[in-house]
Amino acid sequence: MKLRILTIAGAFLLTQFLAFGMGSEGRSDGLRAMDGLIGRLLPGHEDFFQPELIPSEDGKDVFELESKGSKIVIRGNNALAMAKGLDWYLKYDCHTSVSYYKADPVQLPQPLPLVDKKIHKESICQDKFFLNYCTFGYSMPWWDFSDWERLIDWMALNGINMPLAITGQESIWQKVWKKYGMTDEQIRAYFTGPAHLPWHRMANIDKWGGPLPQDYIDNQLALQKEILNREREFGMKPVLPAFAGHVPRQLKESHPAARITKLKAWAGFPSEYNTYFLDTQYPLFTEIQKLYLEEQTHQFGTDHIYGADPFNELVPPSWQPKYLAGVASTIYNSMTAVDPDAQWLQMAWLFSHKSKDWTKPRIKAMLTAVPPEKMILLDYFVEYKELWKRTEAFFGQPYIWCYLGNFGGSTSIIGDLDEIDKRMGTLFQDPEAGNLAGVGGTLEAFSPNVVFYDYLFERLWSSEEMDMDAWLDRFVQSRCGQPDENLSRAWKLLFEKIYVTYATSRVSSTVASRPSLKGHGNKYANPTIKYDNKDLLQVWSLMLQATDKTRDAYRQDLVMVANQCMANYAEPLRDAMVAAYKKGDKAEFEKKAAELLELIKDVDRLAATRDELLLGAWISDARKFGKNKAERNYYEHNARNLLTTWGPEGNPLNDYANRHWAGLVGDYYYGRWALFISELRKSLESGKAFDQKAFNKLAADYEWNWTLHADGNYAEEPVGDSVEIAKRLFEKYAPMIGEKRHKA
Repeated sequence: MKLRILTIAGAFLLTQFLAFGMGSEGRSDGLRAMDGLIGRLLPGHEDFFQPELIPSEDGKDVFELESKGSKIVIRGNNALAMAKGLDWYLKYDCHTSVSYYKADPVQLPQPLPLVDKKIHKESICQDKFFLNYCTFGYSMPWWDFSDWERLIDWMALNGINMPLAITGQESIWQKVWKKYGMTDEQIRAYFTGPAHLPWHRMANIDKWGGPLPQDYIDNQLALQKEILNREREFGMKPVLPAFAGHVPRQLKESHPAARITKLKAWAGFPSEYNTYFLDTQYPLFTEIQKLYLEEQTHQFGTDHIYGADPFNELVPPSWQPKYLAGVASTIYNSMTAVDPDAQWLQMAWLFSHKSKDWTKPRIKAMLTAVPPEKMILLDYFVEYKELWKRTEAFFGQPYIWCYLGNFGGSTSIIGDLDEIDKRMGTLFQDPEAGNLAGVGGTLEAFSPNVVFYDYLFERLWSSEEMDMDAWLDRFVQSRCGQPDENLSRAWKLLFEKIYVTYATSRVSSTVASRPSLKGHGNKYANPTIKYDNKDLLQVWSLMLQATDKTRDAYRQDLVMVANQCMANYAEPLRDAMVAAYKKGDKAEFEKKAAELLELIKDVDRLAATRDELLLGAWISDARKFGKNKAERNYYEHNARNLLTTWGPEGNPLNDYANRHWAGLVGDYYYGRWALFISELRKSLESGKAFDQKAFNKLAADYEWNWTLHADGNYAEEPVGDSVEIAKRLFEKYAPMIGEKRHKA
């Protein structure tokens, strides 16, 4: 096997200290980055830590931890290796965890402990990728730098050196398209609204939710500069975008000779939102690439890795291998014409999403048209399908093995750590794995299933088989601050019985599904839970028996479990209500209907105790971009739209971004179920059969009208005590959920 652990190993070993130049105070940039990290996460403890730079070993990243007198010495060959050392200390010695959410506290023991024995760890791969184009819409469209600052610190602690960095590119494109005679108004109308920009950037849709306000464009330009400065302080190599052929419709008018193809509609959007692709063989393609990369480099600098994704979830103008090879060759050559050191990074998701169309000859033609080592593939969804196994390891090109784990921001408990452990345990020893470059996380949105990313990026610092029982005990302690038998039993039960399948785009609960008499009323928000809800009830019970209930991470986990367990119970309640309806038993129907609506309110009530589960915070963050009422309402509509109808009324992506958020559950989902119950009640009273199709139209109108509201009184700060409310709700629902073994 050709394991691409270091592409520049020799040069790195020689120049690592030069790469972290000396600052004005005599400390290298790497040490200064560590000073900043410690100061932000552990204020008041700066003098307790002594970061030191050491050489790498055999071209591998390395860190060491040991006590020296009254200090903790953290050594590493660069800032990220030292940051991983700090992460190790926090998890294994302080028994604490650091979240990627800025609102989550870093809770420490007092006094800070010393290290019992020296720790020495080497990384088994060089490239560690993180983020997904979609994350910038489902989680981050309203973020300011304080949000990004915590995420970048989290990435540093996990040793991530290759973050996706696509913020602010609209400002660059605005300058490029102006050179082709387009006005600001035309360009802003070509862009989508803020939350939908990832799908515009991937060439899936134009215009939806636009015109994009100029203030937002300018804000994101400034924000991107802050993001990149901080990422580069740690020695990260941000992946910036490049031109992949997506052009405005107006370019066809100003360049009638150019071969510009209107691509087929994406995800059921009306044709007016279709995108346009410029033929790569037309000289204009290389010209646009040059203008874009030069302006982007002027504004943002470069680390020579560029993301470009032609035909993501789209049908190319031609499926001929020769055509696809020509597209790939031109994209790469147009990059290197501007930056001779360019490497092209591409999602391999398109090969999985349309796997029947992307045959091996077509994939091979596209990948081998680029010189060896110059295209990096992201094997995007390895927990479901490892594409390297059906593409001869991407025909020799380097690739990054990526765990996805979340679609659309679903808050459901989902994943299979045992399977991930098995696959990672053999990955780096597999002789067929080819030019494996590293490991990454490609989550579409941040989710409560943090354990998988904790494991993923720690596993890269162990060349031997992991002791999963010991690792899980460590993880549990980092969530609650101390050994706890009940919590250990709860988490082991989670991994034995609950975490048993990979995430899909259809994971949700009945609460978040469009109501129907049976099954579920839409493609997404379609429950696929494969466990007995009584087992999750037992986890809930064990978690409530924790010795110390003060840790925020413990409370986050408790809410995740209780929220899911209650939401799962909605389906048997719905079924009991429908059974009474079909029997014509009005009294029983009303009883079960009231119970179902009360359950939904209780799910909302528990979610309201957590900062990361507040619709009000999402909307408030969006509205802050507006300068007046009309602008604030515009941003709120965009924020509401993505979470619900996603696009126009009746769009197939309806409820794709479903999540158990306070406000979304207690208002939007509750209102939709109340409407359904009202229609069933009318049917009982009139004797006329319930019409599901008619209701779906009624529901679609309700859903769209909800996105247009700007008068929701949603809490922006947590309300209530998570533990107390979870305890009372357990006492309320345990007899109901536990009375028989319902399949969720």
